[in-house]
Amino acid sequence: MAGQRDSTSDPAGSLDYKTSGVDYAPLDAFKRACQQAAGTTRHVLSTTGYREVLGIRGESAFLLEADDHFLAHVEEGLGTKNLVADAVARATGRCYYRAIGIDTVATMVNDLITCGARPVSIAMHAAVGDGAWFNDEHRARELAAGFAQGCIDSGAVWGGGETPALKGLISPETIVLAGSAVGTIQPKSRLVQADIKDGDAIVFLSSSGVHTNGLTLCRAIADRLPDGFQTPVTSTESFGELLLKPSVIYAQFVQQVLDAKLRARYFVHMTGHGWRKLMRPESPWVFRIDLHTAPGESVPPLFEFIIKHGPVARREAYATFNMGVGWAVYLDPDDAEICVRIARSLGHQAWVAGRVMRENDRRAVEIPGEQIVFEADTLSVR
Repeated sequence: MAGQRDSTSDPAGSLDYKTSGVDYAPLDAFKRACQQAAGTTRHVLSTTGYREVLGIRGESAFLLEADDHFLAHVEEGLGTKNLVADAVARATGRCYYRAIGIDTVATMVNDLITCGARPVSIAMHAAVGDGAWFNDEHRARELAAGFAQGCIDSGAVWGGGETPALKGLISPETIVLAGSAVGTIQPKSRLVQADIKDGDAIVFLSSSGVHTNGLTLCRAIADRLPDGFQTPVTSTESFGELLLKPSVIYAQFVQQVLDAKLRARYFVHMTGHGWRKLMRPESPWVFRIDLHTAPGESVPPLFEFIIKHGPVARREAYATFNMGVGWAVYLDPDDAEICVRIARSLGHQAWVAGRVMRENDRRAVEIPGEQIVFEADTLSVR
């Protein structure tokens, strides 16, 4: 299947993430430059009692090692999902900032837990162009309540934050949401790093929708629709309502997998870069996904709507969005069904979605049911 691509050409006038305003190439290049520069600072840890875990840069969470535990740290931002909430509020009068608060936590915590960390403390960074943004007390309370709920769902304390007013830098009508999270791994045997074996199973856990990735592209689609975010997708929900479903937080699932001593080789938070993120491990593996094993529709209605009304090529959709999958686990095939049962007991939809294979030095994601292949050169995060 090497080199296979979509069997159909891109639809005329189709959208992609780059033309909608987000080009990952310079962003990823800057990230790699930062990783190189950051590596020159590790010597300062020599007097702290901590050591940098080798090979950690380029992973979702940064790790510090002590004699009896690891510390994990993540800084992340919400992106532009709150702009969708603002647009829907103008059209309907409904406030979605409780969901936005949960989303802000989820984008940090779901990265943090990829190494097996237990979240401990989370901080909010809420920057505005004008302090008057907080005069809408209901919206502000909903944001705070949602952030607190996200912390509770993660098993972590809300430890503080910062609320700068940056006039001239941020639009007075908007807020930029981000934050940081710290977690621990103790005992050290609970650390999950890439230790993938030939034949490992891939278990998927469903998402609630787009989560916090690809919203710039979704906003471009809304601009093309006569009814914008109010366009119906199902008989009961609009485009905007489906986009604003709060992200799933997978922290409890990760801890239960580790408590059960399943042989988890790697966790993947399915966010930026879509299904290409499945090949985040640096070593050469082929990750083959069988769409027929998914319960119900293999692609949820929201994503089919995005593909049709963008229009967005199916390959671009899988390269940008989670396509209904928020989390992936690579683990020993004998543990796969137990993993699925744990996920389902926590209310997640989960299934065995594929397997990992060794094909010489090839690194790729294959989706035969869609005739899509992402080779190694389509993902460069290190």
